[in-house]
Amino acid sequence: MITFGVLIIGLWLIFLTYWLVAAMRVKRSVSGTWWRGALFRVAIAASIILLLRGSLREHVWRHGTHAVTIANPIAASLGVAICALGIGIAIWARKNLGRNWGMPMSLRDGHELVTTGPYAFVRHPIYSGILLAVVGTMLVEWFPWIALLAAIFAYFVYAAKVEERSMMRQFPDAYPEYVSRTKMLIPFLF
Repeated sequence: MITFGVLIIGLWLIFLTYWLVAAMRVKRSVSGTWWRGALFRVAIAASIILLLRGSLREHVWRHGTHAVTIANPIAASLGVAICALGIGIAIWARKNLGRNWGMPMSLRDGHELVTTGPYAFVRHPIYSGILLAVVGTMLVEWFPWIALLAAIFAYFVYAAKVEERSMMRQFPDAYPEYVSRTKMLIPFLF
């Protein structure tokens, strides 16, 4: 029987595989700001890998246990569904960006303003999708993911603000109008 934790691990592996493959087909970077927040991004990625590694060990090989896990199958089912939705949104947004995608806080050669697909609802749907996926994962794996959610949220707000200043400079006419009709991360709220 497949456990909820294994489903979560599978979803994150799908996300990471898609991200790595899609990153090979992007436009050339024209800004030197890709390194901004690089240490924090590495720390987040390492945290996710370590947390998933612990989950994999627990759920597949049964060599370790988390201090706190949710045994409620309804909450865990909801968590898997929310994680899948978040990863789906992040992949949908990444696909909509196409070759314009780059490391956070960087610009691409011939960068275009994308306002379709999930970008019609929020300005940073990749961040929104990842946050939603972490919330779903938290419902299954619980405790270690709470701290990671707070750290990722803070970083994404920072990165979004830096990116928005850059977009305002690059698209001085179109971007302010886009900002006025969309939210940063959460549709209708924030």
